[in-house]
This record gives sequence, C-alpha cells and structure tokens, in this order.
Amino acid sequence: MENAMKSFGENVFRDSNLKKRVSKDVFKEFKASQLGKTELSKGAAEVIANAIKDWATKRGATHYCHWFQPLTDLTAEKHDSFLEPTESEELIYKFSGKNLIKGESDASSFPNGGLRSTFEARGYTIWDTSSYPFIRENKNGVTLYIPTAFISFTGEALDKKVPLLRTMKYISEQSLRVLRVLGNKTSEHVFNTLGVEQEYFLVKKDMFEARDDLLLTGRTLFGASAPKGQELSDHYFGKIKEKVINFMSDVDVELWKLGIPSKTRHNEVAPNQFEVAPLFSVANLASDQNQIIMETIEKTALRHDLVALLHEKPFAGVNGSGKHNNWSLATDEGKNLFSPGKDPKTNTQFLIFVAAVIEAVDRYYPMLRYATATATNDHRLGGHEAPPTIISIFLGDELTTIFNNIAYKKDAPVSESSKVNLSVDVLPTFNMDAGDRNRTSPFAFTGNKFEFRMPGSSSTPATTAAVINAMVGKVLSEYADKLEKATEKSLPKVINEIIANSYKKHHRIIFNGNGYSDEWVKEARKRGLASEEASNTALRKMIDKDVLELTQEIGMLSEQESIARYNAYAERYVTQLSIESRTLINIANKNILPSGIKFANLLADHIEKNSKYGKAFIKEQEELLKEVLANITALRKEVKSLEKEINRVKNESKLDKQTDLAKEKLVTGLEALRVPCDNLEKIVDEEFWNFPTYTDLLFKL
Repeated sequence: MENAMKSFGENVFRDSNLKKRVSKDVFKEFKASQLGKTELSKGAAEVIANAIKDWATKRGATHYCHWFQPLTDLTAEKHDSFLEPTESEELIYKFSGKNLIKGESDASSFPNGGLRSTFEARGYTIWDTSSYPFIRENKNGVTLYIPTAFISFTGEALDKKVPLLRTMKYISEQSLRVLRVLGNKTSEHVFNTLGVEQEYFLVKKDMFEARDDLLLTGRTLFGASAPKGQELSDHYFGKIKEKVINFMSDVDVELWKLGIPSKTRHNEVAPNQFEVAPLFSVANLASDQNQIIMETIEKTALRHDLVALLHEKPFAGVNGSGKHNNWSLATDEGKNLFSPGKDPKTNTQFLIFVAAVIEAVDRYYPMLRYATATATNDHRLGGHEAPPTIISIFLGDELTTIFNNIAYKKDAPVSESSKVNLSVDVLPTFNMDAGDRNRTSPFAFTGNKFEFRMPGSSSTPATTAAVINAMVGKVLSEYADKLEKATEKSLPKVINEIIANSYKKHHRIIFNGNGYSDEWVKEARKRGLASEEASNTALRKMIDKDVLELTQEIGMLSEQESIARYNAYAERYVTQLSIESRTLINIANKNILPSGIKFANLLADHIEKNSKYGKAFIKEQEELLKEVLANITALRKEVKSLEKEINRVKNESKLDKQTDLAKEKLVTGLEALRVPCDNLEKIVDEEFWNFPTYTDLLFKL
C-alpha cells in the first residue's frame, strides 16, 4: 500500500511537472490559458510540448495520441509515433507545439447528426489545457494521451467536452456577478465540481464469450431468473470476494498512478454488482477521469479473466447500474457555494444559489431528462432501483420549511441539527444531518451538493454537467441583473424577493416523499410535471423552442449543433434497438430453437419407448412435450413478427417516426420474443442448453 500511494500521480503530467521544466513566464501564460484569459502562444506551446515529450519518453512512451469523446459516450484515439527521420537518416524523438495543440481526424466517420457529409472528412482535435496529459502502460509499450476537444472543420462541436467547457465558463461568469453583489470581491473564478459514482457488473470472461447478446449488446436479451436474486440484501456492502478484491486493488493502483483519487469501493445491491467512486474534482477533469475509470475497469477485468459490464441493465429482475453525478459550485478560494454553514436561515449566499437551482430545474427539467435519454437507460429508469422519470428536487424538511417561511412570511419551527446519543459507550455521539437522503429523488440536495441520480452507468458526466450548468447559469444571470440594479439600501429587500418569488413560482418541483409511489404520479400530474418514460420522446426536448433559445443564448450549442445532436442520438436509439432485435433473432433461430427441438425429440422418443409405465406417466410427459412445442411455435411466431418490424423501422424515412416505431415495435417485439426463450430455458434439459444461465452469470466468479 505504501508503494502504491508513493506512485500516486506518477503517470499524469500535472502542473507541478510543468512548473519544474519551463520558465516562470511560460508557466504563468499556461495557467492564464487554462482559465481562458489568454490564448497560448506558439512559442510557449513549443516549450510545453518539449517538456511533455521529455517527461513521457523518459517513462518509455513511444507514441502520443489525441484522446477525445465523440457522440458515442465512448472515447476515441489515434496514435502517432514520436519518431521522425533526420537528414542523416537517423531517427529522433520529436513533438512540436503544433502536434500538442491540434490533431486531425475523420469527422464524417463519427456520429455528427448531419453536420458533416461523408465526403467532408476533416475534423480537428484541440488540446484541453485544463485537463492533464497522462501516459498509459501496456505489456509492450507506453503511450502519451492528450485530452482534447473534437470540432468540425467549420468549428461546430462534435463531442461531449466542448458544450461542457462552454457552460463551465458561463456559469462561472454568472456566479461571480452574484457573488460580487453579495460582497465577495476576491474570488476570480467559480468552478463547477463533480463527484461521480460508477456502478458496474463483473462476469467470468468465458461465460461472457458464450453469450452473443452480452458480446454484441452489453445486456442479456434472454435468461430466466435465478432461484435467488437480491431478495436477501446479502450482497449490498457484503464481504468482497477475494477474486474481486484483487481486481479492485489493481484498479485502484492504476487509477492512483493517473492521479485519480479513487476513494470508495464496495459491493452494490445486485449480485456481482460493484461501485467505485473518486473524490470530487473540477467538472471537465472529473468527466475525463470517469472515462479513464470505466476504461481501466474494463481493461483490468480482462487481466483477471473477468469482463466488466457497464450497461445500465445487463440482467432482468435485479438492479441496474447508474452513475450518480454529485454536482456543486466552488470558488477558486475553496468555498463551496452550497455549503449552508452553521445557520442556513441567515446564509444569504447559500439560499440564493439553492433558489437558482430550484427555479432552473422547474423551468428546464425536460433538459435533465433528455440528458439521460438512451435506449439502454430506459430499461433502468422508473423501476424501484432508480429514480422515476418524473423530475423533482429533494430538499429535506428543514430546508423546505426555511424557504416556505421566507416566501410566505411564516415562522414555522425549524428542526436544527442536533446531537444524537447512541447510549453505547464505545460509539461516539455525532451530529445528525438536517435531512435524510432520498434515494427515490432524481435530483436531491445532500448537504453541500446536488446528487443527480438519473444518469446511466455507461454515460459521460459531461453531458449532464453541461445541462445543469446551462440551466442554473441562466437563472443566476437573471438574478444578477436584478441584484446589480439594487442600491445598497434596497439590496436586502431585492434578495428576499428573489428567494421568495423563486420559491412561490417553482416550489412544485420540490418533493420530499416516496418517488416510487402511485400517489406521487398522481400528484405530479396535478402539478403539471410531465413524465417522459421513453427516450424517443424525451430526446425531442433537445430541439424544443425554449431549449434551443437557452442553449444558443448562453453559447452552449448553436441551433445547428443542437439539431445535429438530436439526429445523432435519435439515430443511435434506433440502431441500438435494431441491433438488439437482430441479435436475439439470431440466437433464437440458431441456438434456442435447435435446443428446444432436440429436447422435444428426446421427449417424443421417450414417450414412445416407455408407454409401459402407464397412462399417468405418459400424460405427464405429453403435457411437457406440448409445453415445449407451444413455446417453439411461439418463438417462431415472434421471430417472424420481429423480423417484419425491423424492416418496417428500417424503411421509415422520417427520423421521429422511426424512433416511435422502434419504441412501439422493437421494444415490445424484444419483450415478446424473450418470453418463449425464457420459458424454454426453464424446461429444456441443461444438456441441451448451451448458455450460461443467470445463476452462472450472477453468482459464479
């Protein structure tokens, strides 16, 4: 452990590495460029590139790559060697400022929603100076990774990072405007911070490879429930198996080397489900680190003969995997703007920033839903394992009472945090939190941050962080307009009016109860809160008039960029469901159907040869045979139906209609075909069933 901690950050080129290798002026210019105050000069870029190259090559790096996040929720990279020939035909290591700052890739081959035609290929990767370069080691070499943004030849954003960086700048500017009026004259920047909790499953590698559905889609498209699931709650926070703890330890070491402060690891609720969480970081760095965490989990699992599943719902009947995004704002002086302090009733700064979040979520809650809308996350949302698709905010009773008192000039008693004495000598007293955590709330205040629980496990935090920044930043800009017009005398009154009016107009979004209850569904409907249960309709909110106006006004996305993203995500939705449909049809025809037929033939032969055992015995066998044959017939029927619907979806030319058909026909078709497949698994002899079952996948490591 001591050696592992000594290696913390050794594979990441941090500010301290640069500071030792360049002049004070170059370092000062670099730091200014990180905050967007100036553009990095060519001269400084050359010096910095040389410093990074020397550091990386001393650690064995032979190649470098621009590492970016296209509209796939995955990362992409193209490797180039440092080697370059000289006039004397010798080879040298060379890495210029131009190589560092800008790379080129084929922009038409990544999802772009129509921004780039096939014949218009040029796209650029641009170094994100606020995210650290790092090296990755493999068995036969070392590569330098440079975090970058990805834009088209004409400057449109083609990735997940650019909108995040734009909104981080915007919310910083608007937050500072508010802070200045409230008396903060020293802070120069407000950082959007994220703490990202990552859930995942592990399965044995040989079992994964024996399941084409896992291989091609990331989830099991068929599979009867195991006799035991998560009913006993014996896996959650349970003893970690030795094979798993060895894997987790290796993951931690790899992450620590990359300067990622992996903090928490534990068993999750479902069998063979786990979680890892790092400490908080600035949002774009946290987003990059989360991508590294996912890739490290996948890579390390293979070394242990395991496969990590990051799909939101790999198994039916047990909990799926989410990615809780803990969002907050902090000044460059280290002050958390959502930390209520000792007395939240008089903490004006805290209350006004919380009021901005309440108003932003109520006005723009469809943005939160579209930011989490994928075909994979649809399997998870709305169940009793994840938040419902109705967006609401949990504040807790104490904070809700405080806002209610301000808004309606009441004086209702507030339950202050108190000491809790457990009456056990070996256990100390502790301060009780002002509010319990509400695991059913999509957007919950949890002390000094808001926990957004809807994002799926395979998603990038960049998307949700950008959306929250945009929403809250817009409201803060409106608050700043009002505050800046106030005189010193009228300021307290204006502040009170902002908080009171915000709560009066938008308190419908606050719900502290059970989000899983039928009563909440009815109550939400009365409040006018919509529930977009499926991604095909949720995604369309991206191009609603009010959303387009907001994203354009604040500079998050142009109208063209927003429409392109909708097209890309809608096309992906249809493609994923089409792949799942074709995969299950293939498995049903080539594997499950033959297994059923073989077992039916065995039963028929058994009946014919054993009539001597009497009518009762024969009747039981005949009923079993009928059940097998009925499911074989149902399987063939559903296969033909689903094949027909795949073609129907494929031939639909209008994208909106295509997504509706995919939801209506492919989702229901997959569910219908799964029924006879699962039924056959329950009755076909395991000698004929050539797939790892849920018992194998969920309980054997």
